[in-house]
Amino acid sequence: MTIDDRTRTELEAAVFRRLVEHLRSRTDVQNIDLMNLAGFCRNCLSNWLKEAADAEGAAMTKDESREAVYGMPYEAWKAKHQDAATPEQLAAMKKSHSGH
Repeated sequence: MTIDDRTRTELEAAVFRRLVEHLRSRTDVQNIDLMNLAGFCRNCLSNWLKEAADAEGAAMTKDESREAVYGMPYEAWKAKHQDAATPEQLAAMKKSHSGH
């Protein structure tokens, strides 16, 4: 399949929006679980969004990139949805992502 750059970019943007909406709806899935399973989390996505904005010279703060991913201010999301990590989650994180 050959697609032009504009279409590819539009498709990638649509997939990103769908992933973000999916993660917003799955507040039961903790970031640490995402990190332990997939090696990335909502914070990673927000950091990548900020890095992309910086690379394009677009003004975006860390708080703005997090709100774009979380759908609300990060601190509000944490207070509403984030549970304390269990010792097992922390051990798995340390084992698999010691440099992250």
